[in-house]
Amino acid sequence: MEHMSTDDEMGILICEDNKLAKKTLSLLIEKEGYSTDTAEDGIEALHLITENNYDLIVVDIHLPYHSGLELIKYLRSDMNKNTPVLIVSAFSDPQVQKQAGDLGINGYIVKPFNPGELLEKIRSICKK
Repeated sequence: MEHMSTDDEMGILICEDNKLAKKTLSLLIEKEGYSTDTAEDGIEALHLITENNYDLIVVDIHLPYHSGLELIKYLRSDMNKNTPVLIVSAFSDPQVQKQAGDLGINGYIVKPFNPGELLEKIRSICKK
């Protein structure tokens, strides 16, 4: 059955190159009633960001072709969009967290994450 997004449904883009992590995030988020699109690399993510408006973008720092930070920079400066961004990454370098904070992200969750904590953060960002 094809998934059709409705106007009252929140759309979330998941940018994650690890197939298992992507599937886990997708299932968790969809169970909460959000619709999701997924991208496995920076090129695919850029294409989706350009073509669609999302209520939230969940992004990993380490992506092939364009890093998560490059995607956020593009979103903020080139596209001038204030779409909320939540970083979910195994990479917890304070310098990267600071860079991400300077780009105006809405949260940073370190993997392995607690599913309840992740969903709580998403709910608070999306106000659902």
